[in-house]
Amino acid sequence: MRRPALYSSSRPAPAQQAPAAAQPAPEAVASESPAPVRKRRWFAGPYLQWAAISLLAALLAVSLGMNLRPGQRKLTQDDINAAVLKTLETQTLPSEYSKAYENIRPSVVRVVSYVKKSKLKDETLTRLGHGAKPKALGPAQGADKAVKPSAADDDDDIEAGVGTGVVIVDKGVILTNLHVISGADKVKVTFFDGLEADASVTGVQAENDLAVLQAHKIPDDLEAATMRSTGDLAPGDKVLAVGFPFGIGPSASGGIVSGLKRSFRSPEGKQEMTNLIQFDAAANPGNSGGPLVTMDGEVVGIVTAILNPTPARTFLGIGFAVPIENAAQAAGLPPF
Repeated sequence: MRRPALYSSSRPAPAQQAPAAAQPAPEAVASESPAPVRKRRWFAGPYLQWAAISLLAALLAVSLGMNLRPGQRKLTQDDINAAVLKTLETQTLPSEYSKAYENIRPSVVRVVSYVKKSKLKDETLTRLGHGAKPKALGPAQGADKAVKPSAADDDDDIEAGVGTGVVIVDKGVILTNLHVISGADKVKVTFFDGLEADASVTGVQAENDLAVLQAHKIPDDLEAATMRSTGDLAPGDKVLAVGFPFGIGPSASGGIVSGLKRSFRSPEGKQEMTNLIQFDAAANPGNSGGPLVTMDGEVVGIVTAILNPTPARTFLGIGFAVPIENAAQAAGLPPF
């Protein structure tokens, strides 16, 4: 008897039937399935590189086209000179003195000394007047008269001297003249923004008529002056004196350095100062202790005296300033 076929006639029979137990597990069948085809992104591979190269080439072509435009002329020195001359003719530029003043102004302070009425003597009252006039630069005699105060208000403070100071450390360290605050019971300073504060004397250099003050309060944005060595200072250099002449100010006056290493003896002959800067910028009583600055607004000296052979306390054209090197030493700062 013929054995029936296990497969239909449309499919060829296998040579040997594998046993059922040898069939692969579903996990194995799944692992043998072909891996999915990975899609290539348009920006992968060289496509991005070629796009970047094309963009750079286009930009380079545009740049070359602009630089090689016909009729374009290269600027010459004559063109630059003409443009500068045109600007000078049509624009008003600030003066050197104005720029120097703007640079130093935030560092200049008004210094006022006060004394008790009970401590004043007739001689002092005669010299100081009503207390409203500043001391002269350098020792000088005055001819003003004043009324002696009554005993009822002997404890009142009166204004005995007005001068100038300059901030050299932004923590409120101020340089001024010793004669501005000498003998004072109280010293007050007024900063550029109007802030008024008491100040203490922290150091003196009597041989150079210098005093160092420490303000008890300072503005938040206080700026210290920039000090410059006098090593390259020469006669003829422009300088600016800033201060409170006769209490008016701040006031500025311009001039030049008239000489170096000058000497000055007080009219009473009690003190002689040497190595002074002579200048011709106007200075009057109240300028004492103020800065003498260059056209960059940098301090080269502290105004301290005027030469006037008459009893008048007015400027005749010769002023003196202590070099900033000496002044810095008075404040304990290293010399240049």
